[in-house]
Amino acid sequence: MHISPLRRAGLVALALGATVGLASCAGGTGTGAAVPSSSAPATDAAARVALSYPGGIYVLDGESLEVVADLSSEEFTRLNAAGDGRHVMVTTSEGFQVLDGGTSSDKPELTDLVFAASKPGHVVTHGGKTVLYADGTSDSTIFDTDALLAGDKLPEVETIPGVEAHHGVSIVLEDGTFLTTVGNADGRNGVVAKDASGVTIAESSDCPGVHGEGTAKDEVVVFGCENGALVYDDGAFTKLTAPDQPYGRMGNAYVSENSAVIVGDYKKDRDAEGYLLDQLALIDTAAKTQRVVDMPAGAEYTFRDVARGPGELAYVIASDGAIHVLDPATGTFTKSFPVIGAWEGPAEWQDAHPAIKVSGDLAYVTEPAKNAVHAVDLTTGQVVKSMTLEQTPNEIALTK
Repeated sequence: MHISPLRRAGLVALALGATVGLASCAGGTGTGAAVPSSSAPATDAAARVALSYPGGIYVLDGESLEVVADLSSEEFTRLNAAGDGRHVMVTTSEGFQVLDGGTSSDKPELTDLVFAASKPGHVVTHGGKTVLYADGTSDSTIFDTDALLAGDKLPEVETIPGVEAHHGVSIVLEDGTFLTTVGNADGRNGVVAKDASGVTIAESSDCPGVHGEGTAKDEVVVFGCENGALVYDDGAFTKLTAPDQPYGRMGNAYVSENSAVIVGDYKKDRDAEGYLLDQLALIDTAAKTQRVVDMPAGAEYTFRDVARGPGELAYVIASDGAIHVLDPATGTFTKSFPVIGAWEGPAEWQDAHPAIKVSGDLAYVTEPAKNAVHAVDLTTGQVVKSMTLEQTPNEIALTK
């Protein structure tokens, strides 16, 4: 029996539904990484694709790329997978609004359910928990990831109050350890780890500009710093120094929880104009080392343009229009394949520019210049489906 690339990718995503997952971020909410854990029954064989545009959100069928819902929303929203294989968190002026991606028999809906939050920011899913971070208070709202599947009301939550408001992030590990960033209105400088009872296990203030997080193999967590990275492992923090000093910023982590190596975006010039980057950070969480690799000549990217996928590899949709494939274990770019037209970096990070998300063997790539989205089989490099939209896509999130 022949199985199409789209169907095969959906089946792979379904099979991975029993593994663990997480999301990390840039500028506000997250860039995505791994596949969420879920004990609930699968809701569909393929991902639903949520795409924000000014004033609304499209929801596309993951196989056909047909628009199955066009939902009105605010002028600018950010999108993050909720981690349960069905829902997406939409950041609005009121907080985190729940988008139900639906199934083959249920139409998507932007629900009335809102987790109230002042300046909603990062969404992190890991180990069966989803954590919502409010920058305006630094409160962390925690709930069982699969609880949204249970009905039409908000699940029970635990809220851990913040100390001083800042743009931060929190994560809960499988043993209940709670990690959260430390900062205030003047800046951010570190991370604290507390056990399930709230007792401090470890802390570090050696992470200026701390931003984003990612969880690697064996539940080792990395936070980006302006001069390197901070690694939390087995109750202790280790500071990794960037090769460029005093400034070598890693702000976003792209992970596979089956790999010890985290891929991070990397900027070595604080005063560089624009948002395009031409290097990537590779952090070996087992060896506690960090190094930097150059992108191929003529290929640059932003925080929206990196994802992990098949083979624990990293896939970068670059400014030359190609997906470049990086082996994090060796630091070598192994191949590339053309997908979209060449593009220039955004004037502001919020502006629409190409983005990539991965489900199974399938990458979804946006092409705002053509109001288009493409499905790419990462095992062959072929574009297997494209769709032109009436509106310009900006943020992207997958239900699984």
